[in-house]
Amino acid sequence: MREIQITSIKDEIILEQLHLCLEGTLNESWGERTLTFDNSIGKGVVRSISFDWGVSLLDCDVEFYEDVKIIFKTSSVSPIEFIFISKGSFQYSEDNTEEFIDLEQYQNIIIAPKRYSKKTFVFPPHEEIKVNFIRILKKEYLKKKNNNITHLNDLMLSIFNDEQAQTPFKHKGNYSLKIADQVKALNSVYDSGVIRTLSLEGRLYLILAMQLMEHHNFENDLALPESLSKSDIKKIHQLSEYIVDNISDPISVRSLADSAGLSPKKLQLGFNVLYSKSVNEYVRQLKLEISRDYLKNTDLSVSEIVYTIGIKSRSYFSKIFFEAYGILPTDYRKQLAKKS
Repeated sequence: MREIQITSIKDEIILEQLHLCLEGTLNESWGERTLTFDNSIGKGVVRSISFDWGVSLLDCDVEFYEDVKIIFKTSSVSPIEFIFISKGSFQYSEDNTEEFIDLEQYQNIIIAPKRYSKKTFVFPPHEEIKVNFIRILKKEYLKKKNNNITHLNDLMLSIFNDEQAQTPFKHKGNYSLKIADQVKALNSVYDSGVIRTLSLEGRLYLILAMQLMEHHNFENDLALPESLSKSDIKKIHQLSEYIVDNISDPISVRSLADSAGLSPKKLQLGFNVLYSKSVNEYVRQLKLEISRDYLKNTDLSVSEIVYTIGIKSRSYFSKIFFEAYGILPTDYRKQLAKKS
């Protein structure tokens, strides 16, 4: 495992220390600093931009070729970090010896470690990670006129007011595609100069507001529109087994929603979060994968396979099989026979 030590809370120094370890090139333009690397360690881009009142953005689009542990070891008070992962997952610990927790795609995450603790992130090998860190230095932010932190709930207010970071805090909240959409828009700002800076700052504060709202609703056992809880995700995971076990039966969004105890809208959201597919797209792909196994491993006729996977029309089955694999089912079986 490659270990990287970071000894500052300042974004520009963080990038410089990452640059020393990851090499690559470090550039600056219009207040943005960008580290780009592509070598035996991995490849990717790490970007930082600082705004007024102790607010900054650090985002990463990286893939490492080995386990990489990044340890933040500093005597300064760490910022509150609002983390959102658009792709992949990695682990976090407030102390290098503490049990690690998983930080997952599309989940709203907020951390504020205790002073002098080792904030540690572990990135897995051969997995693309896209993650945004909105970082707020509490002492600086509290100087902002009309910061309105008194409107936060009691827990979050106490975190902002804990200037000496005496109490550690971490929040793993709901999963949200609404926040994911805003993060995608944040990473798609292509303007330059002051227009780019203002666009990034405006989008950043919108995401921050949504993350604070998610935390508020989470603490009050409410759900944001377009959000999923951990239990929702578990139910949707279980549905994949249900679909396989009932693949020959008619499977609709409504029947699956009723089986899981979720609304059809939340069910669709969950499949988008977990599988990047609608329910119908996921079911169709599963039917095709099962049919391909039958063609390879059984003597069932194509008509029998079509019936077994719950598709009424053989011609429709041949059509979607060809769209997926570029070959007709009968030709696929002939191809397998030639190879054996």
